[in-house]
Order: sequence, then structure tokens, then C-alpha cells
Amino acid sequence: MTSKSERRNRPALSLHVPEPEARPGDAVDFSGIAIPAAGSAPRPDINVAPAETHPLCYTLVRVLDDDAKAVGPWDPRLDPDTLRRMLRDMLLVRVFDERMFRAQRQGKTSFYMKSLGEEAVAVAAAHALDREDMCFPTYRQQGLLVARDYPLVEMMNQIYSNKGDKLKGRQLPIMYSDKEKGFFSISGNLATQYPQAVGWAMASAIKGDSRIAAGWIGDGATAEGDFHNAVTFAGVYRAPVILNVVNNQWAISSFCGIAGGELTTFAARAVGYGIAGLRVDGNDTLAVYAATRWAADRARSNLGPTLIELFTYRAEGHSTSDDPTAYRPKDAGAAWPLGDPIARLKVHLIGLGEWDEDRHAALEEQLGAEVRAAQKESEKQGTLGNGHYEDVDSMFADVFAEMPWHLAEQRDAAKAERKRGK
Repeated sequence: MTSKSERRNRPALSLHVPEPEARPGDAVDFSGIAIPAAGSAPRPDINVAPAETHPLCYTLVRVLDDDAKAVGPWDPRLDPDTLRRMLRDMLLVRVFDERMFRAQRQGKTSFYMKSLGEEAVAVAAAHALDREDMCFPTYRQQGLLVARDYPLVEMMNQIYSNKGDKLKGRQLPIMYSDKEKGFFSISGNLATQYPQAVGWAMASAIKGDSRIAAGWIGDGATAEGDFHNAVTFAGVYRAPVILNVVNNQWAISSFCGIAGGELTTFAARAVGYGIAGLRVDGNDTLAVYAATRWAADRARSNLGPTLIELFTYRAEGHSTSDDPTAYRPKDAGAAWPLGDPIARLKVHLIGLGEWDEDRHAALEEQLGAEVRAAQKESEKQGTLGNGHYEDVDSMFADVFAEMPWHLAEQRDAAKAERKRGK
């Protein structure tokens, strides 16, 4: 047995608390990020054993080089119309975000979350998936809906929780849901999307269907138990699912190192679960498309799940309730070494001779007018301060197929109370 005197002579134990390279007032420093050359990552066949993909968990799948030229084996060789459509969708998300951000500042809604700098994560994936595939997003993948032609007015109605809101004011703003568009209800509880996506994919396989599922969570949510449960089930049963980790470096104000980002890459978690893994430049639209299509083809061939880390940066605050200058250098997003996804795809199209500055400016103006018109139409049905959804009776509905007696009593009591109040 060790004596007290012997223990006193030992060094004191300590803990390591991860810290980002720079805090407010410091110079932005991304010098520690290793960025391999575009086109340097090999592209394996979809039918390889998961272990053969594991070296790709420690590099970065990139297609667009520093001159925005598509290079290497991951180049999906998309036609110009598809490239232009993806550019349009990403630009529409950005214009929509800016408009709704201003609406929140004007008091028309309580809350909003922009996806500035992360538009390729959702838009490119949506184009790589089939429209019938089911998506289980977190709260920065509005590009999935935009790419699947969901009406902007419907999105705004949900943001405003107005009389036109199909969700009846029950969801927080930006937590959309639409079964027909394959967009599962967003949950504010982190990482719940993963077990839901895996369960849906397993059910699809049990039914003999051909549709696959895809889920998205942030880097911070990988520390949740739901992540472990979902990936275990996905690997064991070879569920036809794509598990995306959007590593935008910050979980609200917590640096990604708190969730294990200093220890290894998030894609490397695939190694421990014995599933395929890829680490992808999340600001490279073509790389995101190519990786998603590769993983989708693998899932559809009954070869199991793929974990994809989308390496990107949250250019602005977590939400309208967040001030990022309180925990990181100002304008850090502008210094992100992987650039802006819209600008990169735009330069790529120009280099192909399929786009130009005048057409880009015209598209921006067109989309701006489209978003303004949708906003005007939506606000006819109300905003937070005028015409907010206030049907109290609806809180008792749509939970049970047959309403229990005690809820019926509460509903009737509420109606009687309102009647007396009038």
C-alpha cells in the first residue's frame, strides 16, 4: 500500500481543457490546418471493405483546386446545367437567410439560424441523393428543402408561426418538416436525428424498399450517446444510411476540441465502428456531391453505412441569439482557408465558360425579388407580432389517434375559461 508521504512526492494530477487557437482580440490563426492538394485523395470502388476507406478519414476529399478547376478521381463530371442549378440553390439559401435574419431583427420572428458558408453541405447532398430518399437534418440544412423545390412561402410561414403554418405554431422557427419532400421534423434535441435515420433506413430494408436515409449532426453532437447507439446499429445491421457530421468548428460557443476534435478527425470515428468513412472539404460543392453519391451508391448496393465528416466553418453566429465575437476573433469566417462555397463554384463555372459576372449579378437580383415576393405573401398571414398562430385548442390535437378522456376534459375546460373571459 502506498503511504501518504509517498503520494505527496508524486506530481499532482491535472486535466487538459481544449482551447481554440485564437480567442477575441487575437489574430485569426488557421495555420495548423493541414489542407492536402485537391485531387490527391484516391477514390475507391464502392464495394471495398470499410477498412480500405479508413485512410480517407485522415485526409480531405477535394475536387476544386486553388484555381477552381475540377481535378482528381473524385470529380463527378457534372453537366453545366446541374452545376448552375446547384449554384442557384446555394445562392437562394443565402439570400433567404439574409432576408429572414433581418426579419428577426425587425421583431417579425423570435429566432433564426443562418447557414452562411455551409450552403454546399445541404445543397450538394440534395442533388446527389434521390428525391425519394429520406433526410434527417439538423437545423442548418434548409438547403435540402430549397434544392427539392419546397415553396419559400411555406418555409416563411413556419418561421413566422403564422396562420399559414402547417405545423400549427408548434415548432421553433426554422425547425421545418415535410414528409413529401423527405424532410424529417427537425428536433432541438441534439443527435436524435441519427438513431431516427438509422431506424428509418433499417425499416426501408426490412420492407424491401430501395430508398435510403441520410442524417446530419454537428461536431458537438457526436459526443451524445445517441451518436454511439445509432452508429453501432448502422454498422451491425449494415443499414442503408449516410451519417453526416458537419464539423463547422463550433458547437454554439464550444470549440470542436471539446467533442474530441483535437484527438483525431471526426471521420475517424468510423474506424472504431468498422464502417466506411470519408473526410470531405465541406466548402467544395463538387466534393460534397461526389462523396454523397459514392456513399449513396454503396448504401443502395447493401454494402452498409458511410460516416462523412464535412469539414467547414460556421461563418456567423450559431443563431440570432448568439454573438460569436464573445468567444472567437471577429471575422474569423472570412479567413477560413477553404474559402466560400458559392464563390468557388461560381469561379469554376466561369472557368468552364458556362457563367459570367453579369449572369451572376442578374441571378442575385432575380432571387432577391423572388424572396421579397415570398416574404410579402407570407406576411399577409401574419408574423410574430401580428397574426401569430394562437389556436389554443390545437395543443390538444394530433398527439393521439383517439384523444384520452383527461385531455378532452382539459380542452373543454380551456374553452369554457376563454368563453367566460369574453
